[in-house]
Order: sequence, then structure tokens, then C-alpha cells
Amino acid sequence: MARSIAYREALREAMNEEMRRDERVFLMGEEVGEYNGAYKVSQGMLDEFGPKRVIDTPIAELGFTAVAVGAAQNGLRPIVEYMTWNFAVLALDQILNTASKMLAMSGGQITCPIVFRGGGGSAGQLGAQHSTAFESYYANIPGLKVVSPSNGYDAKGLLKQAIRYEEDPVIFMESEVMYGEKSEVPEEEYYIPIGKADVKRKGTDVTIVAYNKMMKVALGAAAELEKEDISAEVVDLRSIRPLDWMTILESVKRTNRLVIVEEQWPFASISSEITYRIQKEGFDYLDAPIRRITSADAPMHYAPNLAALAIPDVARTVKLVKEVMYLKK
Repeated sequence: MARSIAYREALREAMNEEMRRDERVFLMGEEVGEYNGAYKVSQGMLDEFGPKRVIDTPIAELGFTAVAVGAAQNGLRPIVEYMTWNFAVLALDQILNTASKMLAMSGGQITCPIVFRGGGGSAGQLGAQHSTAFESYYANIPGLKVVSPSNGYDAKGLLKQAIRYEEDPVIFMESEVMYGEKSEVPEEEYYIPIGKADVKRKGTDVTIVAYNKMMKVALGAAAELEKEDISAEVVDLRSIRPLDWMTILESVKRTNRLVIVEEQWPFASISSEITYRIQKEGFDYLDAPIRRITSADAPMHYAPNLAALAIPDVARTVKLVKEVMYLKK
């Protein structure tokens, strides 16, 4: 039976269920305990699990990430919450040089079952230093898995999968602006395998690919296009690495056109990788060049009008779809 709950509640349920099941799982990060989490994702967890399993840390990302990585390599299963992925760059040495490489460097003897999670991307007027989308950064690192769900249902299933079954480090990208959004989430236990995209809307004329909060743009564009008898198929990546480009290819075989919407800077982005894969394996199915819309190739502005111009929106996505369909307007 499903019920409508907020994105933050779905994440909390995933962590609670796995922590109840396995005493090796614990949560640590800034304000996750006494303050119930900066975005209230961990609300009530300190009361249930106590300070040894819900651990408030100092404002020292490199330090507490190192503690968690060491714990993971010694048999525990930590969840590390970053207040924002913009702050996690301070811990990149531990993520890149230790967590992602240890399995290879130890000849397969030492695993690192750890989940790094928190909000990323732009969340309004937060300025350039708090508004970066990091999926392509971490997806470029062998040894990491990168997940970026767009709704509570996917977020819960993927987070439970990451905590319970993954022996590799998982980068779990959320969004501050989605924490309050509701979706239908089953009461029954479920898991979603990492590495599988999901077709959120069927269509016949064009494929639109997105992930995280850009799915709202993709689905909004599809709704607008439908008013003009243009049928858009919308694919939610969900998993960035491994990347399920085969689902995209199968969609392109049906629609013969591809538009990608993402909140990344354009250079060496996820859309760059998708474009290469699809033109290489599906060139004969394309009736138009692959097109994309990304964030502006510049630091994010604080001014709301400039921030709005920097991030993909429905109107520009609709315009791009019409271009690949060779429509004049």
C-alpha cells in the first residue's frame, strides 16, 4: 500500500529501516543528531538510535569523512551526510584517494561500503559557492557509484540498495529544493538496483533525458509539447554511474530524436557522455543531431533573475525539442 510522503521522509525511512536491520549501519555528519539534520532528514533518529549511531560531527568534512572511510574499511557501513555537496570538496582526498581506490590498491581485499549523501545543485539565492551540481565530477572517478534520484520513491529504494547491498562507495546526490516534495511511496519494503534508468513517460516523437530536479523541467516540457501534439518520451537516469545508456538507446530507436536536460556545466558533462554513446551506437536511428540544455558555463549568480537564466527551464527545453523536430516555432 502506498502513501504520499515527502522526499526527506523517504530518505529517513530508508536509513531507519536499514539501521534497525543492521547494527553496523550508522549516520554521521554536521547537525544530524541534536538539530535533527539541517534539512530535517534525520529527524527523530538520535532519539531512536542514540549518539553512538547518530553522530554529530565538527565542521570538518575531511576529518569526519576520514573517520567514516576507516570505519567502512573495518567492517562497518557508515552513512555520511554533507550539509551540501559544495562542502564535500573539502573531503575529496578521502573520497577520491582512499574510498574509491582501496579495493584496487588492496588487490580486492579491502572493500569500502559507505554512502555519502546530501543536497547539491542550485537551491535559490545561495551564491556561487553553494550552487554547484557535482554529478559529473564524481562520475568521472572509477570505484564510485553515483546516484541522483528525482523523487521520494526512487530515493528510498536506491538509498536502501546503497546501504544494504553495495560494497563500493556510493555518492548519493539529493537537492535542497526537493526535500519537501511529496510522492507515492509503498509501505512495503523494496529496493531499486543501482544502474537502471526509468522511463517516466512514454512517447513517440522525441526522447528527453534528465535526472534529479531537472526531471521537473523535462516532464513540464513534455506536458507543454503534448498541447501541440508532440509526444515526448521522458527518461530519468536515476543512476549516473553506472550509466544505463542502453535504455536511452532503446528509446531513441523509437523516437529518433534526443534532447538532454541537465544542471551541469556543459564541458565534460553527463550529457557529453550520453551524446558520445548514443551517436556511436545509435547513429543510424537519429533523424536529427542530439541537442542538450545545461547550466550556463559560469559560476552561479546570486541575483534571482540571473540564476533563472543560468538553469534550464521548460520554455527553452520546448524550444530545443522543436528545433530537433525542424519546426519553425
